[in-house]
Amino acid sequence: MNKHEMVYLHMLLTQLKKYFEEQGLTHDFSKYNDLGISPFQMRQSKEEHKQAIFVLAEELSLIAKNRLGGMIL
Repeated sequence: MNKHEMVYLHMLLTQLKKYFEEQGLTHDFSKYNDLGISPFQMRQSKEEHKQAIFVLAEELSLIAKNRLGGMIL
């Protein structure tokens, strides 16, 4: 995956985070926030965006797991 694709995926995950927050699915995103990396920061390295993607995806999956009670769709 090239850097632009990583940044695009990062952007999609932040949109999902925003959607969850708007739906009242609260979660402590401190691990992600502590990274201080936004998808709008194109000067950040590919590896930094990759790390942010993994952390954010993990936190979003925890919300989904807790909300769906482990249901498999």
